[in-house]
Amino acid sequence: MQNALNTLKLSLITAVLAFSISGVLFAQEEYKAELDGWLVNLEEAYEISKKENKPILANFTGSDWCGWCKKLSASVFKKEDFKKWADDNVVLLELDYPRRKQVPAEIKKQNAGLQQAFKVRGYPSVWVFDLDKGDDGRFNISALGKTGYTKTVVEFTDGVDQMIDKRGTED
Repeated sequence: MQNALNTLKLSLITAVLAFSISGVLFAQEEYKAELDGWLVNLEEAYEISKKENKPILANFTGSDWCGWCKKLSASVFKKEDFKKWADDNVVLLELDYPRRKQVPAEIKKQNAGLQQAFKVRGYPSVWVFDLDKGDDGRFNISALGKTGYTKTVVEFTDGVDQMIDKRGTED
């Protein structure tokens, strides 16, 4: 499994994530992540990731129905020490699959494409990855690793730090 993560390179075809940036940015004005500091737009996360040279930490969640997602949020993501660590180390991206709240069509399409690309079958699933964008507009994903629920901030961040340490060691 670890070897597969080290060599995992996913290419998202434009059709999977085809959406107008203006439409997503408009939708984002109305639709925000559950937690402060998290983004919902892959394009925005990509731009910040490139500018700040940080990987993206994507939380695949069912925010309004998934018990383990709620526990992870309460025990890790809402804690000040996690927020400080995240500011220094990653770009936070929330990919939500709620049952009761509405998600704009553009964001829903984006999230479905990423769920398919990462083969997410359960929640919470947290992926750490780098993105590159080709001239054709396709994203190439270099996955650094995956995690799920952990009980503490230290356990979570230590695991993600190990993933980030692998950054740049792969071709």
